[in-house]
Amino acid sequence: MEYRHEIKYLISLGEAEFLATRLRLTLSQDPHAVKNGGTYFIRSLYFDTPFERAVGEKADGVEFRDKYRIRIYDMSDKVIKFERKHKNGQFIGKKSLLITRQQCDAILAGEYGFLLHRQEDFAAELYAALRTEGWRPRVLVDYDREPFIFPLEDVRITIDRNIRTGFRCTDLFNPHAPTFPATEFENGCILEVKFNKYLPGYVRSLLQVNAAEHTAASKYLFCRQFDF
Repeated sequence: MEYRHEIKYLISLGEAEFLATRLRLTLSQDPHAVKNGGTYFIRSLYFDTPFERAVGEKADGVEFRDKYRIRIYDMSDKVIKFERKHKNGQFIGKKSLLITRQQCDAILAGEYGFLLHRQEDFAAELYAALRTEGWRPRVLVDYDREPFIFPLEDVRITIDRNIRTGFRCTDLFNPHAPTFPATEFENGCILEVKFNKYLPGYVRSLLQVNAAEHTAASKYLFCRQFDF
């Protein structure tokens, strides 16, 4: 698993629009976004353990921690990813397994046996986490993403708007699932910057984000705050 730097900022909708305008003129968007008019919709179904391990470790600032989620795009079942995101200090690593709609439905029904028949090593890791640690679906997290890329250091910049929570709803493929705003302030957006070893000066100059605004913003934590 490769690790990358990940920096997050909470920004207002106005700041997001201003920054997006600048980035559209200077950076490329990834091909998937271009096909969808520049943005696409992401829905993630996050998991947690019976004792709320993911929420607790995030809130406590635990240096090494995992999050599990199933992710879909534009409410389609053509691409379904079961992912584990691992936090290692200031670095982020991610493993991903493509699953079918049938396999996704099986997981949501608590049936994981098929993972033992997959050839990928990560499938066995997922089986162990689900079976022995009790990770179960907790909450839907929805948002619209606008992504930009820069080849040097494989920089990826994303602006996530309209972040919404499904509260206790876990109906992944329901387009009518009730959701409501989840950020800490009205019209809040999240800017994420990912890169390999260092952030090129050119990109840094484009962002012009106050370092003091850097935060460990977690869409999952924002969307679970109403549960407690």
